Amino acid sequence: MTAPTTTPATPRAAIARMKPATLPLGGLRPARRQSLPKPHDRLPLGLTGMTVSPLALGITTPDTVLAAYDMGINFFFLTSDLHWPLYQGLRDGLAELFRSRPSARDEVVVAVVSYLDQPLFNYLQFNEVIDSVPGLERVDVLMAGAVPSEANLYSRFNSLHGARSARHFGGQALGASFHHRPAALLSINANLLDVHFIRYNTSHPGAVTDIFPYARPDRTGLIFNFKSTMSQVTPEQFRKLGLDGRSWLPKTTDYYRFALTVPGMDGVLCSPQSPEQLNGIVEALNAGPLSAEEEAYMRWLSSSVNPQYF
Repeated sequence: MTAPTTTPATPRAAIARMKPATLPLGGLRPARRQSLPKPHDRLPLGLTGMTVSPLALGITTPDTVLAAYDMGINFFFLTSDLHWPLYQGLRDGLAELFRSRPSARDEVVVAVVSYLDQPLFNYLQFNEVIDSVPGLERVDVLMAGAVPSEANLYSRFNSLHGARSARHFGGQALGASFHHRPAALLSINANLLDVHFIRYNTSHPGAVTDIFPYARPDRTGLIFNFKSTMSQVTPEQFRKLGLDGRSWLPKTTDYYRFALTVPGMDGVLCSPQSPEQLNGIVEALNAGPLSAEEEAYMRWLSSSVNPQYF
């Protein structure tokens, strides 16, 4: 894809201001990626011996689950409480996958997250998930959702670690989604968890300066992104900025490219609503990483539409 053109409404000086700031002492900026991950790639899930695809499926449809498995995707993300109805399609899709292809259960990795806080989190009530998906039988990754602080991480980690030690629900790996980047970095560098879901997108690019440069190179835990497309600029917003066909309006799939272009991001959680949308994501990843100018342009677009985040 050619670099986006600019108009008087998108001056290069404004875009230049969106480039990452100079890193503080001690930070490292890895070399830029030359290619993006593919669905059939496999990443080690900590030291568990399990491996996962760099694309994980969350809220989706049953037919997309089957298409994803055929494409090589083996990582799936379910909830045990918050947003339960939104995951019905994924639950139904996994049930059909296990029914039609019994061997698939040992080839996929299913993470289940609980957003409950202590003391309720301590009970890790994942049994309803197992009961709702025939053939699931176990939870491969036990997860804490929306960790807001380091203290919360420590408290819920103790519950997760105890559950894994007891093989609660068959759990072998531990993970969390984070709303607090310092807590995520602490866990990453202490190798507390096997997978960390962080929020990095065009309106929340802070991880590029306060997580990735400081993540230890020998970390064992994976880093996945969620909310990749939350700041997508719509055609209407694009027009309100005074932009036209001479400027680039990024597609939904370009926001996944944005998340994976940053060195250190191992994978993304995505929610395609059809096999066609999933194919679109894969085709976009085949196009390769964004250029530095394209990254800066997408951040500029989001900052113009959502200035409250900047």
